[in-house]
Amino acid sequence: MSEPSSLERAPKVYSIAAHRGFADALVAGLVPRYADPEVGLARLTLLLPSSRAARTVSEAFIRHFGAAEAPGLLMPRMAVVGDLDLDETLGALLDPLGAGSEIPPAVDPTRRWLRLARIIAEERGAEAPKGSALLRLAFEMGRTMDRLLVEEIGPEELLQERVIGLLGDLSEHWRGSLHLFMRVQARWLDELMARGELDPADRRNRLFRHAARSWRRDPPATPVVAAGVTSAAKGVAALLRAVARLPQGAVVLPDLDLSMDDAVWEELGSAGAPDAETPFGRDDAVTHPQYHLKLLLNRMGVARGEVQHWHRAGLGKGPPERSHAISSLFLPPEASKSWVDLPAERRRLSGVRLMQSANPEEEAQAIALLVRETLEEKEKRVALVTPDRGLAARVVQHLRRWHVVADDSAGRPLSQTAAGRLFLLLAEVGAEQAAPVPLVALLEHPLVRREQDRAEWLEHARAFELKLRGPRPAPGLAALRPYARRHFDWWEEVEAILAPLMAAEEASLADLLDRLVIAGEALCGDALWEHEDGRALASFVEELRQQAREVGLPLAPDDLPAVLRDAMDRVAVRPPYGGHSRLAIYGLLESRMTRSDLVICAGLNEGTWPAAPAADPLLAPAVLRALGVPDADFRIGLAAHDLAGALGAPEVVLSRAERDPSGPAIASRFWLRVGALLGDDLAERHVDQGPVLLARALDDARPVPPHPQPAPRPTAEQRRVDVSVTALDNLIGDPFQFYAARILRLRALDALDAEPSPAWQGTLAHEILRRWHDEGGDIHAIAQEELRAMNAHPLMRGLWQPRLFEGLRWVAEEVGAMQGREVIAVEKDCEMRVDGVRIHGRADRIDRLPDGTLAVVDYKTGAPPSAAEVAKGYRLQLGLVGLIVQAGGVAGVDGEVTGFEYWSLAKRRGGEGFGYADTPLQVGNKRSGLSPEEFLPETRHYLHDAITGWILGDRPFTARPNPDFPGYNDYDQLMRLDEWMGREE
Repeated sequence: MSEPSSLERAPKVYSIAAHRGFADALVAGLVPRYADPEVGLARLTLLLPSSRAARTVSEAFIRHFGAAEAPGLLMPRMAVVGDLDLDETLGALLDPLGAGSEIPPAVDPTRRWLRLARIIAEERGAEAPKGSALLRLAFEMGRTMDRLLVEEIGPEELLQERVIGLLGDLSEHWRGSLHLFMRVQARWLDELMARGELDPADRRNRLFRHAARSWRRDPPATPVVAAGVTSAAKGVAALLRAVARLPQGAVVLPDLDLSMDDAVWEELGSAGAPDAETPFGRDDAVTHPQYHLKLLLNRMGVARGEVQHWHRAGLGKGPPERSHAISSLFLPPEASKSWVDLPAERRRLSGVRLMQSANPEEEAQAIALLVRETLEEKEKRVALVTPDRGLAARVVQHLRRWHVVADDSAGRPLSQTAAGRLFLLLAEVGAEQAAPVPLVALLEHPLVRREQDRAEWLEHARAFELKLRGPRPAPGLAALRPYARRHFDWWEEVEAILAPLMAAEEASLADLLDRLVIAGEALCGDALWEHEDGRALASFVEELRQQAREVGLPLAPDDLPAVLRDAMDRVAVRPPYGGHSRLAIYGLLESRMTRSDLVICAGLNEGTWPAAPAADPLLAPAVLRALGVPDADFRIGLAAHDLAGALGAPEVVLSRAERDPSGPAIASRFWLRVGALLGDDLAERHVDQGPVLLARALDDARPVPPHPQPAPRPTAEQRRVDVSVTALDNLIGDPFQFYAARILRLRALDALDAEPSPAWQGTLAHEILRRWHDEGGDIHAIAQEELRAMNAHPLMRGLWQPRLFEGLRWVAEEVGAMQGREVIAVEKDCEMRVDGVRIHGRADRIDRLPDGTLAVVDYKTGAPPSAAEVAKGYRLQLGLVGLIVQAGGVAGVDGEVTGFEYWSLAKRRGGEGFGYADTPLQVGNKRSGLSPEEFLPETRHYLHDAITGWILGDRPFTARPNPDFPGYNDYDQLMRLDEWMGREE
């Protein structure tokens, strides 16, 4: 009797329930079924969805033989077939099957990305986006092509009636995007044909189809098992269909619910059934965790009734009733009405705990405590599963408190590693023409000079940084030379390294990368390419540079940082081995097929798990639906399946935070389903807030009384300091500020690339006015010279210069129009001694009035003090300068002072234009404040009181005794203001 053909053989398809633990159960069944005493499992070919899955199965083999205390054996050959995201290339692994010689090679993905950018630019012409926007569009174009190729949708299907008929209902944007996509795809396919290459997704499909045909025609003599492959792509389904019907073949699916009622199974929808009009019906439950498995079975031509239970369970299996509860948990809408009458055993979730934290930081701390507690139990394994990489990073850092090394197997984007960040900084320095922030970050980067003279290098770099703080200087390296005057040799070396990056002309991407590599190696040497991030960067740069040189893509240097950041964000740098052996941190893809004794599912908020659906930027949802491409909701079903698989562990903790960094968070639909299934009474029993309470208490210090209002009392020797005319205001209004600035000699550092501060603006304006009064001439020309001398950045000059010039013009006009009044002193040093204490300052301007008396004028770039502030003793600068003048403290000037004026260059109050004069006393229409006659006596009184009380006496320098004092807040943290303000006795 002849052997039945592959089409006549019954399919051998199995399912491993969620509670059994997929990898361990798989191994437990493969060993007795396929192991040979002499060659072990070497004859077995195991088709797995990803490299991560292959590693997971390898670890499961080790655990299996370790638990059985059996000698080792040869492992099966593991081939990676890929998953929904198609992260792994499969061609090389299928070459032994005879595919390599028949199927053209795949085009390099980087080349495709760059070529698509060129094609889009040519198609759009002047309307094409530029720089990073163009390359971002090209990347999205490639992703959309892959989505269609995975479903084996050719370009001709875009011209069928089911798509053309939709054009009238689409907006102009979607019609334009569709036309652009079709034109670009047509040109790209012509280019591929000319080169004899295929898109990677197309080649994978052909490899799958070739393997299926080959195995149907000539079944392999050795067993082939496909395990854990859940991608429902048509090519993958064809391959699995062939494997399931091989004489020694089998397909093992994870978490296919065989206990689900047939009515519920039908409620999931058509799911690509052969007799369905469209692959995805409008009413299909695409968000259900079993939907993609039903789609896969339909495309394999296998009925659910033909699927068998896998005959073994894993080492870390959970309770069997858990699978029933998981099935009930994810019932589709109509079937979920049965929750009302569901018996307790069908809704029981014993071993599952719910943990809710206030914020992500508290959640991470609570998770770290759970991990720490679990690792205390011998041989117990724990896994954290979360799509939130930020939360995973927080947990890793918290675990360091107990010297527990944890590695996030999902990896970090290359752009966030040390080597990647340095490479981006080089690009930013060139794009921003040596702006202070990226330049200092680059010069002080940990990789720079790591292996030679780093201490000396940092000494120069930090001294340079201190000089550079403040408003941004003019662009370019030459403008920075004055800041490095004391470190000339060091700066010459820096300038020589970075000078090639300053070229602003458009160049090819390959040439731009060459410049970055040369500069990076000059700064870091081999340290740039060491460790896993350096090796990933070297591979990334070499691939991108090679393809960019062939394609010849031009790029402006200021677009380079964004282009590199986008590309590097797509490169994951995974840690090498070295973390704790019983602890794993997974993303959703990495968690598939894994199993631990305790699984913590964290980040269960909408937008995180499941992720927020993202629409395709090129093809309208209606077009994708007509073509039969899975939409964004399909991925919600995959996220639900990932959670269902994790819920099968012996112990499970579901965790969420009530807030995320942007504000209040909405609980995940999965979290809400758990609560609805359990009901209020059962849900309360599953809540475990112990770790959260412990996390809150972990860093709580013992209660301490509120910090008192600071009132330092330095020694008499420390108090004996000079008093400037501007510092007297602080001494009276906020003595602690005077104490910090003059006695402790603390100065607030300006930020790098800071906004022009009032002090900076005042210094510039005073120097311009001094020169104009002394030299005469065009005040605007003098201002231009001073701005150039200060290396002011063009943007800052453009924003502030018009206002400055208007104010200066007003000063020149007012001085020119004065009659009988004469300017007799400008920017003159002044000083006197009061009770042996030196009082000093500088008089901006002193005028001789027509009656022979003097007027003291102070220039302001902002609003001058009010009469009320002067009356309270907060702003006595004009009075103090007047006292010094009358005491003969200004060389060449004597006389009685009767005038006190502020000349402000700011915008006029209640009017248009810039520049006005104001007397902060009770003159004219003012009804409050000191009279001119009272001003100098009151100033003298305040001065003597301050000197006798604080400088010569024992009065404490109390912090903020006058809350209405309009001073700066430079010392608020030093005085611990928030700890006592409002609690003063």
